[in-house]
Order: sequence, then C-alpha cells, then structure tokens
Amino acid sequence: MAQMTMIQAITDAMRNELKNDEKVLVYGEDVGLNGGVFRATDGLQKEFGEERVFDTPLAESGIGGLAHGLSLTGYRSVMELQFFGFVFEAFDSVAGQMARLNYRSGGVYNAPVTIRSPFGGGVKTPEMHADSLEGLMAQTPGLKVVIPSNPYDAKGLLISAIRDNDPVVFLEHMKLYRSFRDEVPEEEYTVPLGKADIKREGTDISIISYGAMVQTSLKAAEKLEKDGISAEVVDLRTVSPLDIETIIESVKKTNRAVVVQEAQKQAGIAATVVAEINDRAILSLEAPVGRVTAPDTIFPFAAAEDTWLPNEKDVAAKVKEIIEF
Repeated sequence: MAQMTMIQAITDAMRNELKNDEKVLVYGEDVGLNGGVFRATDGLQKEFGEERVFDTPLAESGIGGLAHGLSLTGYRSVMELQFFGFVFEAFDSVAGQMARLNYRSGGVYNAPVTIRSPFGGGVKTPEMHADSLEGLMAQTPGLKVVIPSNPYDAKGLLISAIRDNDPVVFLEHMKLYRSFRDEVPEEEYTVPLGKADIKREGTDISIISYGAMVQTSLKAAEKLEKDGISAEVVDLRTVSPLDIETIIESVKKTNRAVVVQEAQKQAGIAATVVAEINDRAILSLEAPVGRVTAPDTIFPFAAAEDTWLPNEKDVAAKVKEIIEF
C-alpha cells in the first residue's frame, strides 16, 4: 500500500477508470493542463490525451448540459464543478435532467455521470466556495450523494461512483484534501455506495456524521474517552441513499445518539437521520437525539469562519448533554 492524501487518492481513482474504460471522460474548468484548482486531475491530460481529459468554458450550465448529452451517447462522464457553491448554474442539468433520465425513458437510458466538486469550511475561501449544499442534492430523487472522510474511502467510493449507471454527486471537503495521509492500495478496489462504516467502536453513544465532521467526531471521541465515555463514530459515507440499517444497529447498541454535520441546522441531512432514528428506534433511546450543526445563517466571511463552524468541543459538549439527560 501507498501513503496517500485524499487528493492523491482521488486522482488515482480517476486514473484507474480512465485506463479501464475508454468511454470515461474527465472535464471541467482548468482540469486539463493545469490539473484543476486543487490539482486533482494533475497529469491526467498528459497521460490520456486532450480528447479524454479536457477543459471546458467557464460555464457550469454548459458542463452539466454536456454531461447529460454525453450520457445519451454512451459516455461515462466525470465532470468537475470547480466549487460546489456554483452548482446552481448547473442545477437543471443535474436535478432536472440527469436525475430523471432513467425514469423518464422507462429504463432505456441512464445518466452515468459523476459530479465531482470541492466544498467545505475551515480553509478561508471566498463567498460561495465553502457552502454545504448536500441537503439539496439528497432531497432530489434520482441522485446518489457521496461524501468521503478519508483517502482510502475516497478512492474506493469514487471508482464505484464512476462505474455506477446513475448520476452521483461526489463531494470532496477541501480541508481533507491534504490534511493527512492514509494507507491506500495502489491497485483498484471499490467501496460500495450506500453503505456506512463504523470508524470507532463504542458502547455509550453513537456519533453519526459524514465528511470532515467524521474527523472532528473522532477527535471528540478521543477526548470523551478520557472522561469515561465510550463513543461509537458512524461515518455515513453516502448521504443519499442512507444506510439506515447500520445507523439503527448502532443506536440500538448504544441507546443514545448525536448527529453531527457542518451544514446549517436547517440544511444538510442531520434532520433526516434524526427522523429515521425516531421512526425506527425510539423505544431503544434513553435520551432525545442530539444535533451539532452550524447556525442557520449564510456561511460567514473568513474572519468569522472558525467561530461559526462546529468543532470537537461542540461535539463533546453535546454528547455529555445527551449522556447526562
């Protein structure tokens, strides 16, 4: 195995699929010679040529329309939106067209499109670059929404996403791109879509999260252990469809739960997770399900970002509140 950052694992996944299937195309703004704004596609154009890895105009609506059209002619697109805050420009193509294609055509056509995009706070980006908009995608039938928390999962999930015949929104938290390394197989492997993972076993409470907040939750769990609290950390990995079975099994084991997301309380998918727990495991609960989220405001400018974002202290405090209920 190699030690890879998450950005390296993502690049490796795309390289793998470009080798495996000549119908796979990678494109977006500056993804060719420049290798993308975060260098996620670095070297791919040189290796596979300008017809397989290429730049598009600075028009997200055009990128989305191209992906939808190519899917009708048998191509498997990996389209990059430079930052996910720009998805509104491509929203009709993604949610109005690709998501409906299989149903609309009675199963005759599929939209095997992977919509890759960075998002997330903690790196002081300008306005509309960091927004957590996964809730909009998760509430759109026909879309799968994947958010990895580490390099190993990122590679396996991205390969699965590219091979999937349905459109997959693949969101990459910017803070995780180069923040740590993980052991990642150099050969191809897949991580199944729609399957959560227990990142830390525990007995007293389940912390359910996704993306960068999984790393935050793991740090909180380490601190809580020193206080005698055994926290289980569940990484959703795919936020649509949710792996309800793993969530409920964990909650029935610990009898308490806290759901953690970076998105605002009214956004994201935390409320859906809480509802599913209440629907399916309320008699197993010894306390209400807690939530740790950002405030219900517009994502702030950089000076206020650290105060606005949830952190491990917020998670630990909420866990103790639920434990002591």
